[in-house]
Amino acid sequence: MHAKRLGFSGFVLAAAVLFSLALVVAGCGGGGGEGEGENGEAAKPERISIATGGTGGTYYPYGGALAGIINNKVENVEATAEVTGASVENARLLDTDETQLGLLMNDVVYQAYKGENQFSQPIELRTFMCMYPNVMHLVTLSDNSPQSISDIKGKKVSVGAPGSGTENMANQVLDALGITYDDIEEFRLSFSENTEGLRDNVIDVGVWSVGAPTSSIMDLDTTHEIRILPFTDEEMNKITTKYPYYGATTLAAGTYSGVEVDVNTPAVWNSVVVHKDMSEELAYNLAKAVFESNEDLTAVYAGAKVSTPDNTITNAVIPLHPGVIKYFQEIGLDVSGDLMPPEMK
Repeated sequence: MHAKRLGFSGFVLAAAVLFSLALVVAGCGGGGGEGEGENGEAAKPERISIATGGTGGTYYPYGGALAGIINNKVENVEATAEVTGASVENARLLDTDETQLGLLMNDVVYQAYKGENQFSQPIELRTFMCMYPNVMHLVTLSDNSPQSISDIKGKKVSVGAPGSGTENMANQVLDALGITYDDIEEFRLSFSENTEGLRDNVIDVGVWSVGAPTSSIMDLDTTHEIRILPFTDEEMNKITTKYPYYGATTLAAGTYSGVEVDVNTPAVWNSVVVHKDMSEELAYNLAKAVFESNEDLTAVYAGAKVSTPDNTITNAVIPLHPGVIKYFQEIGLDVSGDLMPPEMK
């Protein structure tokens, strides 16, 4: 079965999000800037890239907010948020040092660290921070026939953009339920393309794994009545038994316009991840600036209120970076066990 892609046009809501994000990232004054090098000359700033995702999800504005904090509050560092294919691609970009911070779903973090699933070799990643839970949305239009997860068989389903954590999660969730790509007509579309594909009846169901609410689904529900397919308790038990890094969550009624009932669905935490070779000094300075500027993150994405040191310790699935551990110990938090990296043991 050949995967399909389609073009998409810009959206008013996405444009508004990007405009507000530009204001955040543009704030490059404050504590950042160039220090002095030898002979009193201005030191060349260290440039770092933040690998995010597509513009229709929450990774891109979140990564833009991170860049704004770093540019304003970390001396002699300049950060830029980059549009990418999201989690799987971001892990590979970290491995090749094409990016220095990557936003990844924790299932992909674990698999990349272990060299499993789509990764033929382990990647020496370290957790920088845990962000917020990603909620799986299987979205269709109210006029379409699917009412349950089993109803997607034989339908045109977008499982997520190539190289994304959404596709990785969709593949494993469907696998746990005995549904393969042979049972559907799969498309591999970005979040914004999902929106356009549902509007144009190119697809029957679009899969999102994203922080809720997300702009591309909100954009869709302004013009069409939508339905988010629920998972039964039995289906959730099958998923969490086979893949324990997933958990059950409830997408509350009213999260999106017209969705008037609670929806049971899988969720997985997201992390900002770095390579183990990032210097301890840089990781410490970044961690101190970011964790002490949570209000700046929350101003861009309300779900960032849970992006805390405590939640990082609770939800990390691979060891922390030594620079992050130094900051956590400085504020009185205990880090031990599997969260200690090999280089600190």
